[in-house]
Amino acid sequence: MAEPLRGTGHYQRVQPDAAKGCGNLLLRSLPAEQFSYISPYLEPVPLNEGHVIVARDEPIDFVCFPEAGVTSVSDVLADGTRTEVALIGREGMTNAQLLLGCEQASHEASVQIGGGRSLRLSADVLRDLCATHPSANRLFLRFIHALSLQTARTLASNLRDPTEKRLSRWLLMCHDRIEGDDIQLLHEHIGRMLGVRRATVTDTLHLLEGHGAVRSKRGRITVKDRPLLEHLAGTAYGFAEEHYRKLIGPFGKGVR
Repeated sequence: MAEPLRGTGHYQRVQPDAAKGCGNLLLRSLPAEQFSYISPYLEPVPLNEGHVIVARDEPIDFVCFPEAGVTSVSDVLADGTRTEVALIGREGMTNAQLLLGCEQASHEASVQIGGGRSLRLSADVLRDLCATHPSANRLFLRFIHALSLQTARTLASNLRDPTEKRLSRWLLMCHDRIEGDDIQLLHEHIGRMLGVRRATVTDTLHLLEGHGAVRSKRGRITVKDRPLLEHLAGTAYGFAEEHYRKLIGPFGKGVR
């Protein structure tokens, strides 16, 4: 297993007006005063595919605000089996349960797609921000709520939806969190995330290709018709995303 993601070893102040240029939508939703409060402590760290940002059962010493890529949050069983329970990208943060009084990470978070960087913040600084600025605390709690809605919809979709809908939803969620239309990921990895066999992923992608929604080549899936993919996903997709937009702000590439 890859080592937990490490920082650069020093803190950097984000440049003036950085909230406007910051790639993380959650941080950009903070008022300027609150962003300035934490900006001296935001530490840029690299995001590379396969890196573990959060390891299960580790003390929560920091949170990360990704500016790019797709991070998979997984439940890890005693035998090492991993099941994806949520996706986080530039719209969110890791270790948000810190604000609910949790001291240890309950899930693993690892970079699945893309790279770039994340802005890391000490848990103590985040606690201080939320203690002195109730509106910041409300913002982060709203994100926790939006993330819980995503997780609940994932559970509901896994229980009731055929693989075609589930894969359509998962591709849309990834598409929301990347630049462009190309999703770089092997079928085997997608199967691991969805809890299905690699062959099932391949067969289902052929169906989506037949509809004209995507084009699939080894290691790359291109979204060709986003509205059609949303139609194929049906009610499996859009619920959590709509609530994020209502609670926090614009997010995603959806047409709804």
